[in-house]
Amino acid sequence: MELKQKGEDTSIDVSQPLTVTMEWTTAADFDLAAAYETREGEQGLVYYGDMGKLYEFPYLCLSEDEGVGDAGGTKEESLSITRLDGMNYVWLFCWDYGMVQRGQRARFNKSDVVLSIVDVFGNNVSVKIDTGEQGNVCCIATIDNSRPEGARFINYSQVGTLNGLKTLEQLVGIIRQFTL
Repeated sequence: MELKQKGEDTSIDVSQPLTVTMEWTTAADFDLAAAYETREGEQGLVYYGDMGKLYEFPYLCLSEDEGVGDAGGTKEESLSITRLDGMNYVWLFCWDYGMVQRGQRARFNKSDVVLSIVDVFGNNVSVKIDTGEQGNVCCIATIDNSRPEGARFINYSQVGTLNGLKTLEQLVGIIRQFTL
């Protein structure tokens, strides 16, 4: 199933492990990352500088960094999720590393980035970056686990701008700006 429109969503089962995969062939150093907010309001970030932990908090763990040096060809980064029961939100995003370092616009409008989430039963939901907006970081999708009626996977496709990777607070602040 593909969520084609911004704001389109579907229910997902977060009682079992999930795998989020970001794939692209564009000659760009895109990075998959996840910002999160717990039920207690704690915020954090899993990215190439802090790959996370799979079997202890935050129960999110990234695979290796692909696309370093703007190399073209098939690239894939994955985020494994073992537990979400303590999370309200997980924001899944991509940034263009070189453009973030320079504070310049990314190449999202010329990219073929696709984000997919797959459960243990093989159910797959995908979102393709589809934005003409300018920026160098894109909140592609969100897992909203804050509602008693169940978790939702939402196509956000919102773009913002970072000028270097300075602090966790700055990164989480950018992600919160997308979703409020």
